[in-house]
Amino acid sequence: MSVPTRRRRWFTVCALTASAALVAIPPSTASGRSPSPFGVRVLGHLAKEREQSVGVMSPHEAGGDGGNEADEIAEGADQYAEARTSPGVVAPGAYGAAWNDLTNLPGTGGSWHNITDLPYNSDDPRYRDLDSNSSGGSGDVTGRMAALAADDDGYVYAGSAGGGVWRSRSGGGHWQPISDRLPAQSTGALALDGAGRLWLGTGEATTNADAYLGSGVYVLDHPHHGTFSPRRRVGGDELESTTIHELRFAGGKVWAATGKGVWSHSTRQLSGPWKLEFAPNPEYLPGGSKADDPSAPYKNIANDIAVDPKDPSKVVLAVGWRSGDTYNGFYTQVRGTWTRITSGLGDLPADADNVGNVTFARSADGSRYYAIDQSPQQLSTNPDSGLEGIYVSKSGSPTGPWTKIADYKGLAADNSALTTAGYMPGVQAWYNQFLAVDPADPQHVYAGLEEVYETKDGGTTWSTVGPYWNFPFSCWSIDPAKQTGDCHQTTHSDQHGVAIGSYHGASYVYVGNDGGVYKRPVNGTQDTSGHATDWTSLNDGTIDTLQYYSVGIGKDLEHGGVSVTGGLQDNGQSVLRGNDTVMGSNFGGDGGDTLTDPANGCDIAQEYVYLAVQVTQNCAVNNGSWATDPSKATSYSVAPPDNATSEARFIAPLTTDLKSGSTWIAGGRHIWVQTHGYAIRSGSEWTSVHDFGAGRVATAVAASGGKIYAAWCGPCNNQGFARGIAVGNADGTGWHDINLPVDGTVPNRYLSGFAVDPANADHVFLTVSGFSRNWTEGPGAGVGHVFESTDGGTTWKDVSAGLPDVPADSALLTAGGGLAVATDLGVVYRAPGRTDWQRIGTLPAVAVLQLKASPDGSTLYAATHGRGIYTVKVRDLR
Repeated sequence: MSVPTRRRRWFTVCALTASAALVAIPPSTASGRSPSPFGVRVLGHLAKEREQSVGVMSPHEAGGDGGNEADEIAEGADQYAEARTSPGVVAPGAYGAAWNDLTNLPGTGGSWHNITDLPYNSDDPRYRDLDSNSSGGSGDVTGRMAALAADDDGYVYAGSAGGGVWRSRSGGGHWQPISDRLPAQSTGALALDGAGRLWLGTGEATTNADAYLGSGVYVLDHPHHGTFSPRRRVGGDELESTTIHELRFAGGKVWAATGKGVWSHSTRQLSGPWKLEFAPNPEYLPGGSKADDPSAPYKNIANDIAVDPKDPSKVVLAVGWRSGDTYNGFYTQVRGTWTRITSGLGDLPADADNVGNVTFARSADGSRYYAIDQSPQQLSTNPDSGLEGIYVSKSGSPTGPWTKIADYKGLAADNSALTTAGYMPGVQAWYNQFLAVDPADPQHVYAGLEEVYETKDGGTTWSTVGPYWNFPFSCWSIDPAKQTGDCHQTTHSDQHGVAIGSYHGASYVYVGNDGGVYKRPVNGTQDTSGHATDWTSLNDGTIDTLQYYSVGIGKDLEHGGVSVTGGLQDNGQSVLRGNDTVMGSNFGGDGGDTLTDPANGCDIAQEYVYLAVQVTQNCAVNNGSWATDPSKATSYSVAPPDNATSEARFIAPLTTDLKSGSTWIAGGRHIWVQTHGYAIRSGSEWTSVHDFGAGRVATAVAASGGKIYAAWCGPCNNQGFARGIAVGNADGTGWHDINLPVDGTVPNRYLSGFAVDPANADHVFLTVSGFSRNWTEGPGAGVGHVFESTDGGTTWKDVSAGLPDVPADSALLTAGGGLAVATDLGVVYRAPGRTDWQRIGTLPAVAVLQLKASPDGSTLYAATHGRGIYTVKVRDLR
């Protein structure tokens, strides 16, 4: 895989939400110090990456790995999709079957305890160090929200990316989970119908780095009181293993815009199959002649549905892959046949090159329709933005004529925080979109891209009521006595969901983004810059949808107990000290893997992405004095050289030697070793001990007593997927490849983790992601998810008999010799001396990406990607 391709993916797939300040400070002369404020998360850096992406994407090509963006769903930003689909395509029903098998496993003793169900303050004044985003203005945050719904009785429903659906009875806050019984916790759409029922479409459709497929559509008849049940799934399995972007209602039907075309179903009779209304390339659907084609996931993507309020039989479909395909466009029925609209739309484009991700919104009185359109051509050629525009149809008909009322330059001029060339409003319009019209005023509209925008005159003028952050503005200050200087709180960046509802007679707008849920009065107040003065974070700690990639635990020498840290999707790294009632954030951006010294929980290394590693030895506690005196910064950039070339996974493996905490191993194209522990101050201190070769990158690393196990893939997608294992020593000697033939014992799937026996470095367990050949069609998919070697990896034995067929993400050997395995649906356990598997506790169907033990080995910590961090006592596992 070429370096330019990987840099381009870093921007366009991984839901980049810049998390740094754009302020001028003197450059540091310290070795390894980033000269930019707030580490690598600066707009200038992102803009540079954006510029590198221009010209390498074709708006018509889908598939392949020659610089085109259309293979990104299959690769899933180098982390999620490819790990679960390669070497082929997963058939519908895989997760549902795995969930049934998992719930039928016998349980161990013990139960999970959530330790992150408390507020997480992204502006915690304790952590104003170089690589933190504290003072940006987002306040309390939680995990990504994909969809929202609200009524006029004060009930608000929040659908998270990976942690299920939550309900508030008090206009936001005091949340309760209401979908924990479902086999999928990934939300694509939420909608209330005319009868007050809540409809849930599972499978997040933002096509970002860590979106999960769903299990269909569900209905909750009494959402004020009930919870979702698998028995209330609509239709059959037609919408399993897909994503659902929107649910719309008209003419007694619910319409679903999905990753497999547009479908409909009666809203009165919920049994019976879904009807496929339109798929532009049906041969690529399951059961079709090209269903196994690598480009199949991108050939039938539908984004939204608009129904004419004056004539419910007149429907417009917005269809198309965000990176471009010949089928992209708007469709309507002509004499019973779905036909592309080629003219008459006014300013709204009709050509395939300029119709990508689209969102519609209709005024309550039916007088106006609004739309956001992301352009594949802009995405490919414009370094500043992928936004084609925001439009209005003043006829109220979705067929127009449409008039453009906003573009990225105009939005940037409305006191946006995104005015840097290469990173301007709509630069992620393929990922961030929402629209909502005030029910009381058809000219009052809220639009979400990276920021939140508001117009009260139908689009003639706009205000940036929710800027990306407050760093660029004159009101901002790093002063720890203030949250964000003299600026008002804003929302978190990257908008996905919106709803308008009432509580105690007052109307509020609710927005969902990569930091959770926020609200303000629909007719709220603004300062002289047009920024809202009245945003309230609803992430009060009762809603824990935090998306952890990792967890680290070390003794808290200052307060007692332990300090717990973890890397998060777009919410940096959380830190929970022994006496905390509120978590803080000591590193910003996307938090990947993390290392924490068991003997001192303030010795921390945090990976950003692509092995951009920062290290601190005081928990990154800082009052911001580094801003005027760089020598007072207490975190350091120590990235291995593969970071500079982007030759590493988006979330790349990073670990310490089991026998020596000062020996670190990092995996990219190379295996890197450094032996200075947390005292490292420069990336030059890493040594390459092994080179996998061009196009290959590490997927897992582990070491004990100087012996290193390293798994790799390359290519990593389903187009020629290859994997392997190399073993060698930390001093660079003895490196060799293990013979893993495609049809051998270890399947030809993504190798996700190792667990080395601390008593014997030749005894090691291997976890394998993806699904077996029962669900995955691809060469050598094989069977099994856990394998054991007693001869240093030379030979392997499948020990996963009885384990549900579900992607395995990591493993851990407990102090007593038990084996715990983290999977996409929870944690399983094999007790010492036994060969059967048990389920630990009753987590909802959430992915557990990493397991770690407490310093004394008595407690197991699970980093879930959607429900925070959980613990269970090892002594209770029996």
